[in-house]
Amino acid sequence: MWFLFAILSAVFAALTSILAKIGIEGVNSNLATAIRTVVVVIMSWGIVFLTNVQGQIAEISRKSWIFLILSGLATGASWLCYYHALQVGEASKVVPVDKLSVVITLILAFVFLHEDFTARSFAGCVLIGAGTLVMVL
Repeated sequence: MWFLFAILSAVFAALTSILAKIGIEGVNSNLATAIRTVVVVIMSWGIVFLTNVQGQIAEISRKSWIFLILSGLATGASWLCYYHALQVGEASKVVPVDKLSVVITLILAFVFLHEDFTARSFAGCVLIGAGTLVMVL
């Protein structure tokens, strides 16, 4: 089931890039990010209430709160940078560079989460990096 949701995530991410590139024309990138964020907040809380899990807020540990807040700050910074890059660059070049996050995530998961970094992972990182260079040059 995780694979289906990962594929859907990729499809929606692709749509996000195309729709954002069209919608950001003539709009300040920071304002566009704020508008997008409001939509995401409304949608997320709507799903929380629709699935009736809002009562679990009190059960969240202090550690989880800290890391969820840090993750939110990283997401915000990523979105602000991404929208600015989309505004001034071509989507076909911005998106592949943005997807270098896959390589960075694998490295950070190895260093901080002690996840396996296999020969296959290394080969994938090299191929993603090389593919990104080919696409943006």
